[in-house]
Amino acid sequence: MAENNHRAGGQDTSSHTATENTPLLFPPRNDTPAIEAVLVDNDDDSTGTDVDPNEFDLMLSRTTSFTAIGIETNPQESSMFRSSRIHHHTKRGSRNSSRVSTRRKSIAGSVRSIRETIEDDDEEPKSPFLGGVGVKRFWLIFGGVLLTYTLSSFDSTIMVSSHPVITSYFHASNSASWLSTAFLLTSTSFQPIFGRLSDAMGRKPPYIFSMILFLASTIWCALAQSMTSFIIARAVCGLGAGGVMSMGSIITSDLIPIEIRGAYQSYLNIVFGIGAASGAALGGAIADHLGWRWEFGVQVPGLIICLIVSCFVIPNDLGLNRGKKTLKKALSVFDYKGSLLLMATITFFILAINLGGNIYPWTHPLILTCIILTIIGLPLFIITEYYASQPVMPLSLITHNPRGSLIIGNALGAIVINAVLFNIPLYFQAVLLESPTASGLRLIIPSIAASAFGTLTGFLITWTRNLKIPLVLGVSLYVIGTIGLVAMNRSLPNWVYVLLLIPSSMGQGFQMPGSFMSVLAVSEQGEQAVVTTTLVLWRSMGQVLGVAVSSLIVQNSLVGFLNANVVGPDKEKVIEAVRSSVQAVAGLEPHYRDQVIDSYAEALKAAYIFALVMSILSFAITIGIKLPKLGFRK
Repeated sequence: MAENNHRAGGQDTSSHTATENTPLLFPPRNDTPAIEAVLVDNDDDSTGTDVDPNEFDLMLSRTTSFTAIGIETNPQESSMFRSSRIHHHTKRGSRNSSRVSTRRKSIAGSVRSIRETIEDDDEEPKSPFLGGVGVKRFWLIFGGVLLTYTLSSFDSTIMVSSHPVITSYFHASNSASWLSTAFLLTSTSFQPIFGRLSDAMGRKPPYIFSMILFLASTIWCALAQSMTSFIIARAVCGLGAGGVMSMGSIITSDLIPIEIRGAYQSYLNIVFGIGAASGAALGGAIADHLGWRWEFGVQVPGLIICLIVSCFVIPNDLGLNRGKKTLKKALSVFDYKGSLLLMATITFFILAINLGGNIYPWTHPLILTCIILTIIGLPLFIITEYYASQPVMPLSLITHNPRGSLIIGNALGAIVINAVLFNIPLYFQAVLLESPTASGLRLIIPSIAASAFGTLTGFLITWTRNLKIPLVLGVSLYVIGTIGLVAMNRSLPNWVYVLLLIPSSMGQGFQMPGSFMSVLAVSEQGEQAVVTTTLVLWRSMGQVLGVAVSSLIVQNSLVGFLNANVVGPDKEKVIEAVRSSVQAVAGLEPHYRDQVIDSYAEALKAAYIFALVMSILSFAITIGIKLPKLGFRK
């Protein structure tokens, strides 16, 4: 617990209390003695007139510059500080009268100089953004970030609505989770690399590199000729998209002061929601009418535009607070051991839960080996990070509140929303027997809800200065939404299915940006890159686990329910057909079709029960978090 007692403009703001130091809430003043201007009217006068506190703050602001690491004093000596050195009490005596007169003139001249400087500065509007970036240049940079966010969210929701089509095309529906887990696995494992490299090399090189990867792999996805090739392309795409998203967040944090960041975070949420809604709505339609390959082809022009704009407008020195390093030097400080252990541990875990009971029995040597390596890798990773000088995942961010609770609660929320969104199109297509287009259209309103409430969250935080309200609303809506999904059945009216998805989407809109703002508000400005990448890393791990674990539950439960429910001479043939292609369900004889539909419905309900448990855990962690109230100096 640390109490921030801060006084600005003569008013006490010591009532603000946080569980950690929160320098971003109240930008620190430089340790410069207070300036008392004393204009002496006669030699015997020992008192003076204090500079008005508000005028003092105004003058002080003219001597500071906004950089990527916060507020710092300009290296040159300002006229205000020069004048302060001659503002002192004079000694009595006529022998000093000429000296006093000279100093009086100097003081008056200095005050006039300060006022003229302030008036001149007021005539030229200052950029409100950090890093020495002007307004026009900022909007070009931020516009590129917005477009990449749109395309990334478009890509992610396209897979949500069309993965049954793609896996059926390759006759591998029981491997559907790999389309998302391959993407999320590389995105999760390599995101910290971009954050660390950006601290050493600046933000621009990693951002450009990740965008090139994203573009090339998207083209690869469109041209893939086998399931294996497509999965590898998705893995490379995840590497590029993860870098684009994490670097976009870091660049935004570098350029926008924390006091106004809520509104700009809302813009990110708006375009993310637009992309998500477009992907959900158009993904199935494109797959039905143009073919699933065009789902990736339509993204290419936008990515090319982003790449060209970013090459020209992002400052080369953005993020270089301690000077630029060579690639070799930048990589020399990177936590290779931690990164490799993290990637290996997650990979072995995903392999075990995706293949076990689905492709191979749980007693298969490959599955047992993956489980053992996961058990060994996790403690090794923790030990490695504990002793690493610059860990890829600083344990202090996880073990100390409120940041630890914010990050873990956010990861649990990611598990919930991804378990819901990944499986709901399967419910629409396998249980309700809808087309990919129709199942995609059902996701439009939930996607819009997530975007709208994400936008509301940014403005709500800026308006109320309360960081906790959106978090509590978010986790509460997760619980309500997953309860509704557990109770869902195939005899409900069509509009009810959409209604049941809205609470979870609203929860996502409240929690995700709320967690981002909160964890930055309780962190040092210099920690923002590593804090941002850690938050995104844990969120991505939540996405991986949400898809992988829910897929594990669905596929293993489905095998059991199919064996129990399907009755008839063609039982084995039917089970094999519906596990390799979701589209085969609609073509079954009515007798078998009802049995298979019931099996899918029960298997998916088990996945939603898992999501409900995760939402309750997220609620339990979030409700006890203590956060400061965001405020401005007065």
